[in-house]
Amino acid sequence: MAVRRGVRVVAGAARGRRLVVPEGTAVRPTSDRVKESVFSALVSRGAIAGASVLDLYAGSGSLAIEALSRGARHAVLVERGRAALGAITTNLAALDLAGVARVVRADVEVFLGDEPPHEAPFGLVFADPPYEMSGASIAHVLAPLAERSWCAPGAVVVVEHSSSGTAVEVAGFENTWSRGFGDTLVTFLQA
Repeated sequence: MAVRRGVRVVAGAARGRRLVVPEGTAVRPTSDRVKESVFSALVSRGAIAGASVLDLYAGSGSLAIEALSRGARHAVLVERGRAALGAITTNLAALDLAGVARVVRADVEVFLGDEPPHEAPFGLVFADPPYEMSGASIAHVLAPLAERSWCAPGAVVVVEHSSSGTAVEVAGFENTWSRGFGDTLVTFLQA
């Protein structure tokens, strides 16, 4: 594994710490610029402090780690790639966060098709699926979040997807914030 330049924790207790990201293109870490904007919006909504976090398509774990660094209570990180799972485990251990995070090796659609884990309901959910997924496909995968006791009332679901695709709309959630950053579009959905 290698450390990609610019992949770091932006703020909080672990501010400035570099994160391990697997080589290659399988993991596309969220840029610091996008993280700063997203987390600024989340802080202004009071969505982080004490939150139970679910990180879907976790990659290197940078979004859940950023939330934990800023005061989230605990996190569940879901990822299926072996190299990404190794990076997540390394990052959590290096930042002494393994005790407040659980890593699940699973396909996101299969994971959400099961019963919610004991850490639910989640107040903050991150979903950073592959950019080739359409808005409709993302909405289909995320639909169980509204159907069962996955999310707390007022939960925020942050979806990072390709700006060239269609907007993500999930039944049971209201689109409350959307910003474009080059080829990235970030959408906030609220329960």
